[in-house]
Amino acid sequence: MDGVCSRTTRSYSRKNKDSNLCGKRRNYLALVSTHKRLLIFADETYPNMLYKCWEAGFGDYEMYYGEGYEPTEMKHCKVSDMMDHPIAGPTVIFIVNDDTREGMIFGMKNDNFSHGTVKYVGHEIRAVIMNKLEVDIRDTILMVDAESIVIEASMAAYEGVIIADERNEGDKRTLEENIDKFGVHNVEVITDLEEDTLKDLPVPRLAFIVAKKGEIKKDIESILKVNPNAKFIFWTLELDVLSEIKYIMEQCGVKVTEVMQMAVSKTDKNSVFVAQPSPWLITGEVE
Repeated sequence: MDGVCSRTTRSYSRKNKDSNLCGKRRNYLALVSTHKRLLIFADETYPNMLYKCWEAGFGDYEMYYGEGYEPTEMKHCKVSDMMDHPIAGPTVIFIVNDDTREGMIFGMKNDNFSHGTVKYVGHEIRAVIMNKLEVDIRDTILMVDAESIVIEASMAAYEGVIIADERNEGDKRTLEENIDKFGVHNVEVITDLEEDTLKDLPVPRLAFIVAKKGEIKKDIESILKVNPNAKFIFWTLELDVLSEIKYIMEQCGVKVTEVMQMAVSKTDKNSVFVAQPSPWLITGEVE
């Protein structure tokens, strides 16, 4: 596929996004949703790609489709026309939708997620959290008990990896349902931060942790073993966690650089203001 990549992309590279998905784990739905013109090189790694695109609402997008390393003919159709056609080998796909908004919109509505056992943070607050994470497209971020934020971060880091530590079995199942629903293939789900678990995973630049009393110090120490310069962002609603977390972080050599509280109030159907839970975000870096 490298041959067709190098030859074909030259004619598109100035005005279109191209992505080689062959044998790689990439979040292609985020690519499709944020580019007006997208040239994809795919193979059997994603046999149901077009069905997933249709399921995500891209069925009316215009598409050119050709099979083989160097397709002699490109079929012009809608994504929905090929949704039941599995990808079984090297394939070139060019997707066009001029109405696409080329940029991520953070803070998806909670109704979009599979709920299961998870109680999600308000989507306005999630948008602020995503802003604080400063996710790069090739980023590696470790997240602890952060289900919906995992999904949004994996879309932003569509060429990177999100490591999701889910210690509750019900929450883990719900996250896995959302991973399948949104087609995000760049999420590694784990159930602990033990050395044997982390040693074969990409090294995280940042750790976003929903802090739980009694687990904070162990989590910091585990992450610093794989990245001694990791950045930390802790999320909590608990006053006793807030009161002790600075001292725990300092014991581990992590300096608190910012403490922020977020508050959102909205009117209900009776025009009465209803306040959402107001979490604290504590950011820290290694001194």
